[in-house]
Amino acid sequence: MSNPLQEIMKLGQSIWYDNIRRAMLTSGDLQKKIEEDDLRGVTSNPTIFEKAITGSTDYDEQMRQLVQSGKGVMDIYEDLVIEDIGEAADILKPVYDKTDGIDGYISLEVNPGLAYKTQETIDEADRLFARLGRKNVMIKIPAAQEGLPAIEESI
Repeated sequence: MSNPLQEIMKLGQSIWYDNIRRAMLTSGDLQKKIEEDDLRGVTSNPTIFEKAITGSTDYDEQMRQLVQSGKGVMDIYEDLVIEDIGEAADILKPVYDKTDGIDGYISLEVNPGLAYKTQETIDEADRLFARLGRKNVMIKIPAAQEGLPAIEESI
């Protein structure tokens, strides 16, 4: 019996997983979804990360170290998220390579508080993309009126 998720690919539809959590990366679960279900990408957003961080112990040790180092809340959040996004991008890289960059991405959203600030959004998108240093990271920009020029510039 064929896998319905793999069958969807034959219709030209790529399946992306709208969830991320550190255990999914470290346990091999993401790799398994790629291999068995032909998963083509992963989306993330602050709500997904909030649930992952507060709903598990996956981040406790790193969070404890970051707090002890004197980092603030936003820096701690970013460090936790960047680690997961980078790891997921590495796991998805073979998909990116196999599809010549059509699939194999993981998304990371710029701070939604910048949605109405065009230049700050552009700067944030550039900074996050550079910090991750991976071609298969898709930086999501809110599509507010002020975000549209930021999207164009970032592309």
